[in-house]
Formats: sequence, C-alpha cells, structure tokens
Amino acid sequence: MDKAKVYIKDNKERFISELFDLLRIPSISAQSEHKPDMQRCAEFLAAALAKAGADRADVLPTEGNPVVYAEKIVDPKAKTVLVYGHYDVMPVDPRGEWRTEPFEPVIKEGRIWGRGADDDKGQLWMHAKAFEAMCATDTLPCNVKFMLEGEEEIGSPSLYGFCEQNKEMLAADIILVSDTSMISMQTPSITCGLRGLAYMEVEVTGPNKDLHSGLFGGAVANPANVLTRLVAGLIDDSGRVTIPGFYDDVRELTPGEREAFNKAPFDMENYKKSLEIGDVEGEAGYTTLERTGVRPSLDVNGIWGGYTGEGTKTVIPAKASAKISMRLVPNQDYRKISELFEKHFNAIAPKSVKVTVKALHGGMPYVSPTDMPAYKAAEKAVEATFGKKPLPFYSGGSIPIISGFESILGIKSILIGFGLAEDAIHSPNESYGLEQFDKGVETIPLFYKYFAES
Repeated sequence: MDKAKVYIKDNKERFISELFDLLRIPSISAQSEHKPDMQRCAEFLAAALAKAGADRADVLPTEGNPVVYAEKIVDPKAKTVLVYGHYDVMPVDPRGEWRTEPFEPVIKEGRIWGRGADDDKGQLWMHAKAFEAMCATDTLPCNVKFMLEGEEEIGSPSLYGFCEQNKEMLAADIILVSDTSMISMQTPSITCGLRGLAYMEVEVTGPNKDLHSGLFGGAVANPANVLTRLVAGLIDDSGRVTIPGFYDDVRELTPGEREAFNKAPFDMENYKKSLEIGDVEGEAGYTTLERTGVRPSLDVNGIWGGYTGEGTKTVIPAKASAKISMRLVPNQDYRKISELFEKHFNAIAPKSVKVTVKALHGGMPYVSPTDMPAYKAAEKAVEATFGKKPLPFYSGGSIPIISGFESILGIKSILIGFGLAEDAIHSPNESYGLEQFDKGVETIPLFYKYFAES
C-alpha cells in the first residue's frame, strides 16, 4: 500500500481540482428544475470511474434519477466490496446566509467550501481517488463495485427497486460507505449505528379563502394558530413525544451500556458555544450524546402559511402546513410510527379545521456489528492512519437505504465517515477539511488491504 500512498500524495492537487468540477454541478434532487444536472453529474462520475480503472462504468436509468454503476473484478475468488455513495445534494436555502457561492467551491482556512463538499461528493470522491490509486499501482486486493445514487436526500425512492432488480450484479461481501462523521480528528470513530426516519407533511385547512383578520379574527379558527398549537403539543414539557405508542418498541439501554456510550468525549460548553445557544434541551433524564444517538426525537423541519412577504397583510390564512421528521432507534419501524403519527394528529385536531397527513418517506434504523471482519478491518485502517484506535459511535443521522441494503441484498454495511460537526452539512456554508479528505483517501486502501486479509 506504500505505492498507493505515494501515488495519492503525488496527485493530491489534481484530486482536489477534479472534485471542484464535481462540486460545480448543482445536483439538487429535491428541485425538479435540476433534473438535467442530475444526469450530467451521473455521467461525470461514470467517466471518472472509467478513467480511474473500472472495467465497466455505466449510467443506469431508474424511475427517478440514474444510478452510476461501475466495477473492477480482479479475481472472481477474491472478496468483493460494494462502495455506496450519493451524488445528489441538499437545496442551498437560505441562499442569503452563504458566505461563498454554493456551487463555486473555494479553499479557505484549510477547508473546501461549497454545497456537497462533505455530503456526499467530497466523501464519495475519496473512494474514487483511492480506487484510482490502487488501480494505478496494481495494489487493489479486492473486487470493487460502485453504486452511486442521485436520490439519497429525498429518501432513495428509486434505489430500493433498483436493488431488487439487480441483486446478482450488486452481490458483494460488504458495502462500504462514507456518508457519516467522526467525533473529531483527535478522537476518530466508526459509525456502528444510524437512527431511522419517518418524514411527514401535515396541512391544516380552515375557511375556504384567506379572511380579513379584523372582520373574522376571534370568530373563525386560524389554521396557522391551530397548526402551531398542534405541533407544540407533540412534545411535552419533559421533552418526550406525546404520540401514543411512540416508545413501545424502544429498547432501553442498560446502565452499563449507557455508561459506555457516554465515554465518548463531549464538551458541553464548546457545543453550546459553537451553536451560539444559551442551553440545550431534550428528553429529560438523558445526556446530549444519548439524545442525539440512541433516543428517538421529533422535529419540525419547516412551517408555513399566510402572508410572509414584505410589509403587512392582515389575513387569517385558509391553510397552514408543516414538515415534520421523527428520528427512530433500533426496534422502531418507520411504517408503524408514521401510522401512529397520522392517527394521533387527526385525533387531536379540533372540528373547526380539516387536517391532511402524508407520509413522505422513511427508513429503518441500522446497526453495524463491531465484531464482523469488515468492522475489524476498518478499525485497523483508521488506527493506522490516525494513530489512535477509533471509538464505535452511534450517529443521530439517518441513511434509510442502508437498512434497505440489508433486507434486499442481504449485505451488511460498514460506515467509515470522515465528516465533522463543523462541516455544516444541509446548512449554508457547508465545508470539508482538506485534512479530512487526505486522511480519507489514505485510509480507504488500508481498509481493502485488511479486509482482504481477514
């Protein structure tokens, strides 16, 4: 692997320059006007993987955005690694809060700034370039397949069917993913668990049109008022979700498990300072680490209704809406939780309004066993690069398709992410540290080496 390491060092500047070309493509899956950009981004990646050494690199259609599939089979008897990543990115809103152009990446303060710099273009590019380095130096010890999708940020609706239809093509010993974070560069970690997701949209409808708030205020239910009251009631004063049955399947950690989980370094004052908040809040009786890793949660992701433009318009809006996500923990089923949410929201709505509840998408929680060979290989690779054994860590985020891979393909995933909290993924001013990128490209070939030997 020393040859690959030298190759990576010699080509570092080119790797970053090529990444910039990828970051310039505004591949926003949530917005239909970017449909051509999704195709363009997929074609860019297929060409890059072919040039890197893949024997096959195709852009394959789905019912939604295309999947990039590539492979290099070095020996049919060798182990096979399936690399998963996504080339779609989040919208840039609120646009005015960006300090740089979202799709014109720049390097400042040792970081790459731009949408997708971390999530997930920067991280998937590490895999493409590590693959190139191993191919160029004839040090690739495993068969490699790539599956890069363009719908992760909207719940991967087309990828489930794609996997069902292509089980033989996607056969592998392990799925390798870099779409998660580490605790810090000083405390490396490997994600061994992800929370699941149930994503809902609710609409509250009152009168048949917007009404004058002076002539009708106090007599007709205001959908915006009702919606905020209903949403506020979904969490009680102790920070617990009030939906009946919500916690029925949640496995409580033992005292020993809680103690082990909270050994991960965490500085509360720095946490609050970095977010510019006066204090934290959440489910009573649990630490911030537990609240964001092994406990379920409910949050409003967006809320709207009535007049929000410049100046005043005194109306009672006819409608008000909200998007709500629930993060779930092992044993919770997003389909059951979605049904419980819909039943409860309808039950608490007053007769003065009508409510509509839609389940937009969801996914199951995922656990990656720390005793499987792929985890041990990842542990050795990270330790070799960082000089410190990584901690197993449960992430509060969700990658719904990961549990789908296990149920459809029968393959476990190993989550070696190199992101950090300060990367601000999904937010304005997303960035990715050059050191993170370098460490990632250096670690990935070592994973292949140790996995092949396991």
